[in-house]
Amino acid sequence: MDLTDVFEELPDPSAYSFPDYAIPQGDPVMPVAVTDDELHALLALYETFADVDPTGMDSNPFLANTTEFLQQTFGTPSYRPDEQLNEDVASMLNDFSEDLHGEGMGVVDATPKHHQTLYFFLISAKGYHMAPHIQFDPDPTAVETLYRIYQRVTEQDYYLKRPSTVLE
Repeated sequence: MDLTDVFEELPDPSAYSFPDYAIPQGDPVMPVAVTDDELHALLALYETFADVDPTGMDSNPFLANTTEFLQQTFGTPSYRPDEQLNEDVASMLNDFSEDLHGEGMGVVDATPKHHQTLYFFLISAKGYHMAPHIQFDPDPTAVETLYRIYQRVTEQDYYLKRPSTVLE
């Protein structure tokens, strides 16, 4: 699939909202199947993404609007998408890697934080790709893999991991 096709399928930031996972007595998770190949594709995409330095991103209206939207909607501080996001993506990939335990395929526990990180990773990758002054041309299959994993998380019901009970 072409990069433009993948990015056109992304949810519009102005119309997107995260579900409320605030439930007492437990950690909400969405168990999602991930293969080792998918994880390696995400790692390669992350390395490509982390190498980009979007100098002058304020002149890009898409990135400026995305940053403003994230500030207003989610109360996130103003920062270049690659600063905090790089740490969040690296942390998420480490979590997924630990859940796979080196197996060819396994189930990873995606948390609400992972859900948000996947979304911001997709939106920021789209912004980088659309910016004419940023040379970000990632592998289309890696972006498609990221989008498929994001879709799996959003389509998955969550359950409580380590639920607390009244007896504890």
